[in-house]
Amino acid sequence: MSNQELSSPKSKLTTGTSYTGTALFDSLALAYDSWFEEAGKVIFNIEVQAFQEVLTSLPKPWLEVGVGSGRFAKALGIETGIDPSIKLLEMARRRGITVFPGKGEQQIFNTASFGTVFLIVTLCFVNSASDVLKEVRRILAPSGKIVLGLVLKENPWGKFYEQKKRQGHRFYKYATFYRYDEVVTLLEEAGFLIEEVISTLFQEPGKVEQIELPQKGFAPNAGFIIIVAGENSSVKFY
Repeated sequence: MSNQELSSPKSKLTTGTSYTGTALFDSLALAYDSWFEEAGKVIFNIEVQAFQEVLTSLPKPWLEVGVGSGRFAKALGIETGIDPSIKLLEMARRRGITVFPGKGEQQIFNTASFGTVFLIVTLCFVNSASDVLKEVRRILAPSGKIVLGLVLKENPWGKFYEQKKRQGHRFYKYATFYRYDEVVTLLEEAGFLIEEVISTLFQEPGKVEQIELPQKGFAPNAGFIIIVAGENSSVKFY
């Protein structure tokens, strides 16, 4: 596959809201992006380090759905990203990411276009997790992987953000957090089988002071979970 084929969308992109509150992310783009160098700097580095555990086994090319300002894409070496927020995409483009405005469930790319698709703290902001996962399945090449970065509803960080949601937090009031078993079900219904899980961020909210080493497997008390899943060949959608 040539670079030109990869960077050419299947069809003309349309505007719209893939993630609830897209206009909000446009209006608060600078505040969102600055978090990675201020309050969230150590957290971000912990999460990036955890992703390093799985990167070498992931087939290319790579796409991030919900690329935002491109912080994770740049740190992890993800070449391409989509997001409905034009303001955030401008930041991602300046970080060297090839970007397209679009929605996670939108058929932007050709079938079997990518080796790996990342959704990093994105699933909780989409309108339909099921539709987005099924579209990811369509654009993945045979033996492709989906990689999720998640804050789960039942862990201390999920409970912390759920409280912020109830209080009307400018970002989290739009989020829908999932339990681990719910994510497993969503992946299975979209035709995926979980292959690897990494857990990290064991320090409590408000008490993150140092870099941590990630752990293999699902830890209920971890604040951040990475799930790598592959295609269940017995499930066909197209």
